[in-house]
Amino acid sequence: MGWKEVAEPVLARMPVVRRPESHVPFKRKLAWTASVLVLYFFLTNVQLWGIDTSTDAFGQFRTVLAGAQGSILQVGIGPIVTASIVLQLLGGANLLGLDTDDPRDQVLYQGLQKLLVVIVTVLTAIPMVYAGFITASSVTAAELGVSVEAMRLLLVSQIVVGGILILYLDEIVSKWGVGSGVGLFIIAGVSQRLVGGFLTLDGGFFANWYDIITGKIPIGPIVGGDGLQTLLIGQGRLLALATTIFIFVVVVYAESVRVEIPLSHARVKGARGRFPVKLIYASVLPMILVRALQANVQFFGRLLNQQGMSPDWVGVYTSQGDPIGGLMYYLAPIYTPNDWMWFAGQTPAGIEPWQILLRVSVDLTFMVIGGAIFAIFWVETTDMGPEATAKQIQNSGMQIPGFRQDVGVVEQVMERYIPHVTVIGGALVGLLAVMANMLGAIGGVSGTGLLLTVSITYKLYEEIAEEQLMEMHPMMRQMFG
Repeated sequence: MGWKEVAEPVLARMPVVRRPESHVPFKRKLAWTASVLVLYFFLTNVQLWGIDTSTDAFGQFRTVLAGAQGSILQVGIGPIVTASIVLQLLGGANLLGLDTDDPRDQVLYQGLQKLLVVIVTVLTAIPMVYAGFITASSVTAAELGVSVEAMRLLLVSQIVVGGILILYLDEIVSKWGVGSGVGLFIIAGVSQRLVGGFLTLDGGFFANWYDIITGKIPIGPIVGGDGLQTLLIGQGRLLALATTIFIFVVVVYAESVRVEIPLSHARVKGARGRFPVKLIYASVLPMILVRALQANVQFFGRLLNQQGMSPDWVGVYTSQGDPIGGLMYYLAPIYTPNDWMWFAGQTPAGIEPWQILLRVSVDLTFMVIGGAIFAIFWVETTDMGPEATAKQIQNSGMQIPGFRQDVGVVEQVMERYIPHVTVIGGALVGLLAVMANMLGAIGGVSGTGLLLTVSITYKLYEEIAEEQLMEMHPMMRQMFG
């Protein structure tokens, strides 16, 4: 008896959001998406009951992992992404033995993913509470007449419930809405911080420039003084503004760069089309997997430091929990210009320039290589590879002009483009993410978060346009399934 037969009674009974039995009208999809988005914002404002103090264990990764510190969505999409990494690695090594074309194996795969998400949520919530990142209120415990230990268990339970809620919210959007829940939650969190960074009355971009113009914020000499530094990386934040605009322009341009393979319908004369192989073919979603892997490593380091079990070679931390030495310092991503601009006097004292350059090199190498590897995994596990694409083209009745109408022939043509573009696009996204982080963005948004938001928004715009087109021309929906 294999593992599938043993696990099937449990995995097949995991709660699942029912798929729509018929076509869901576009307006109803928008209504589901908007409802989930409103509920997400509501849950991020529901504070954990019985909490006293909290420290963000994920730090700058918060914008990528969504959620909100101290709320019921404490872990955000972290468990979902971590479970996806585990399944992709197991599937890539062919250790699961699951055929995603088999309906029975599809049910097992989805059940296994949900079970892993719950397990990862529990394994994340317990250290957060018991290691001191989140402390239970002794006052609330005394009022209820229970022990502090009982309050800790209550906090863990709330975090686990929040992790399960965000899992099923993601599934609702994927099946009944537009796009994916994971992407929607990232857009929501980053956009909120971005708008706040512009419009906040105390310390916002426009408020600071009003104070600069009126003289409330003094500026020294532009040449030979600290005036230029104040305008670029100080209260003026001109570098952050330029980076924000630059990322918007570059991502939109990169999304438009593509190789178009001509197609024609085998039975309908004159029916032609093109299959676009974009430069960012795997999208930027694999970058979430890379950053989530880094977040888990840093969380483990902070956990050791919180318990006083971190030797100096593993990590030396500040009182705020930021690594300033040891292995964890070199494995920590570059978040802001303050992390590497030693020549502007921004980095912490005691860190040598060669240490900063080594950290930048490690981050760049990890993101470029990791982006390429996870892009390959993403393409293979989401049916975007040459073989799956060839089958989709064949099933739609299309063919490549000048080539025999055969799945194997179409697959050979796709293999000329898809693998190479996937690797190049994944590496390019990793490079853009590091560069954006180094330059910073408005609102304290990480460069990676901004990069993800722009790309996911562009994808969402394309999906909405496609849904509108299918709504106006139902025959196209029948043709392309």
